Formats: sequence, structure tokens, C-alpha cells
Amino acid sequence: MPKPATKSVQRFVIHEHKATRLHYDFRLEMGGVLRSWAVPKGPSMNPADKQLAVMVADHPVDYIDFEGIIPEGSYGAGPVVVWDEGTYETGESTSPEVQLEEGKFAFILKGQKLKGGFTLARFARGETGKEWLLMKKRDQYADPTWTLRSELTPIRLKALAVKSPPCETS
Repeated sequence: MPKPATKSVQRFVIHEHKATRLHYDFRLEMGGVLRSWAVPKGPSMNPADKQLAVMVADHPVDYIDFEGIIPEGSYGAGPVVVWDEGTYETGESTSPEVQLEEGKFAFILKGQKLKGGFTLARFARGETGKEWLLMKKRDQYADPTWTLRSELTPIRLKALAVKSPPCETS
């Protein structure tokens, strides 16, 4: 029997990260860590978009506001900026951890750019078991004309310092 969850409010962040390839790291604060997915095409407010989200290693919570240029030779070398941040809340049915374990997690984002209902759903037949889809729900915030805009602008890049993130990931 899944353990019941109380309505919880936690933080989320999306890092725009230009490592080997530009991608967006979607991170949800959960269980004392940041559960993380790499989203190659970035998130979308268009419910018709179903974005691949590959689950990656958890990150420590103090990584939530990291911005900088990860030095060459380090894992994830390249510029990282906070693309969006805010809070998310879950329903009252089962805990987020149980929902993730079961392969489908619904939540409401309250960010600066992303708002409203979203779902993460694990591929039933993914190659590694780490492949998920990030999908926007049809609600008052849905926008079929939505376009992703980069925050890695030349001005923002000039302001970034070279620094190592507060974690060791692999």
C-alpha cells in the first residue's frame, strides 16, 4: 500500500547548460536532494510537445542556485545559468517518491516562466530505464504558440565566473 502524501511545496530549478550540447537540467527538490533530468530540447508550455527528459544523478540541494562556467576537464564543463526557478506542489494522493517509482509523477509548477500542471512519465520500454517524457498539461497556462528563449545571452555569459559546482557528479 503506497504511503499517503500530504500536499507539499518544494523548490525547483531549471538550469540552461551548454556542455557538450546545449540542454536544460530540470531539477526538483525531493527527499533532501535535487532529483534531476536532462531535457535536450528544453521544457515547453505547449501541451502538444512531449519533451525527452533523461534522468541523471541526484544533485545536492545547494546546487539549486548555481551559476557559472564549469572548468574544462570537469564533468559538465561549460556555462550554466538558472533559466527558471520557483516552487512546485504535488497532490495529496501518494508521495512524489512513490509516484516516480511507479513511473508517473504529476505536479504544479509555480515558476517565473513555467506555470501550471506538468507530468513526468517514464518510457515503458526505454533503453536504460532513465528515459522520461516531460509534458505540459492542458490548463489556463498552456500556450500552443510558446517558444523557448535562451538565457545564455552574450551579456549573461560575460558576467559568469569560472567555478566548480558544489557537487561531484558523474
